[in-house]
Amino acid sequence: NPARTHPTKQQSPTGAMIVGVPKEIKTSENRVALTPAGASEFVKNGHSVYVQATAGVGSGFADEDYVKAGAFVLPTIEEVYAIAEMILKVKEPIESEYDLIRPNQLLFTYFHFASCEPLTKAMIKSNAVCIAYETVEKADRSLPLLIPMSEVAGRMSIQEGAKYLEKPCGGRGILLGGVPGVKPAEVLVLGAGIVGTQAAKIAAGFGARVIIMDVSLPRLRQLDDILPANVTTVYSNDYNIREAVKTADLVIGSVLIPGAKAPKLVTKDMLSTMKPGSVIVDVAIDQGGCFETSHPTTHLEPTFVVDGVVHYCVANMPGAVPCTSTLGLTNATLPYALQLANKGWKAACLANPELESGLNIVGGKVVYRKVAEAFGLDHVDVATVLSKRPRDAVA
Repeated sequence: NPARTHPTKQQSPTGAMIVGVPKEIKTSENRVALTPAGASEFVKNGHSVYVQATAGVGSGFADEDYVKAGAFVLPTIEEVYAIAEMILKVKEPIESEYDLIRPNQLLFTYFHFASCEPLTKAMIKSNAVCIAYETVEKADRSLPLLIPMSEVAGRMSIQEGAKYLEKPCGGRGILLGGVPGVKPAEVLVLGAGIVGTQAAKIAAGFGARVIIMDVSLPRLRQLDDILPANVTTVYSNDYNIREAVKTADLVIGSVLIPGAKAPKLVTKDMLSTMKPGSVIVDVAIDQGGCFETSHPTTHLEPTFVVDGVVHYCVANMPGAVPCTSTLGLTNATLPYALQLANKGWKAACLANPELESGLNIVGGKVVYRKVAEAFGLDHVDVATVLSKRPRDAVA
């Protein structure tokens, strides 16, 4: 039905919210922000869904699957942005999308503002409402929309690290798990959150000798009880890191300060003490990276070498396994996206503190403190944009 697949705004059905799903255009990004099953849920709730043509193909979803779910398919990204009140994405808008974003348009996606000043300033200029997946936070401080992709990236970090330890890929030429009579590789994991725990688990399963470091003793005690015997927990400080990198074959950087730049735990001078051909995987690169020598790379050119050490710093690691990642991500994001559509962003944030914590930039104002601090920008209390009493107001 041509009217179904190529509607105009006048032809779109009446709904509480017009939801747009553009195709991801970041290099080698194959995920999509909404599955056909998710589109069906929006339609059941009375909303209209517009998906850019081929947006779901990389994740295994044909345009026809969205049409069967009740969505409309539009040929261009410009049309999707023009018609939508709420944009659902996976990765942050890139420069070619900045001018497509309208004032008061709601964007719900990963932003990682603290690692990118141009993006931050562009979203301020747009006067849009930016809710970041990565700062939606539960009362227990967990990050429900970051967890699924952290699980994917943590497991992938060992998969990729093992590959780049191979000689043809520039590595030392060492098998992660060794063989009988030959020592396995040594893996150092910095940070014992979701990424670090998944990395340690997979590395241990390969048979490597694993050291996992963190500054939380309670967390280290917990992992000491549940991880296998070839995983050693070590308290994280500069001295211990400097000693551990000397013998490590593979170093995984997995530290996170929600919404803020990652701390630089491995400095350039430490690289000279590492084994030639050793590999570092900087999973924290989305937030600026935790290695001083890191800079973002892509799946097309994933690595570079500094002082003989192979650096893998792909900023969208889960994009390489979209059939897994899209389902893992949308399972987590859909309930929140439905709240935003059903209630509107302001009412949804007032009703759910988890969504409120996701607000980063609203109408040209930075309302997430760590983003403002990252670039020396003015911070506006989020309560003021929600018409609540500011948190620091005196009764």
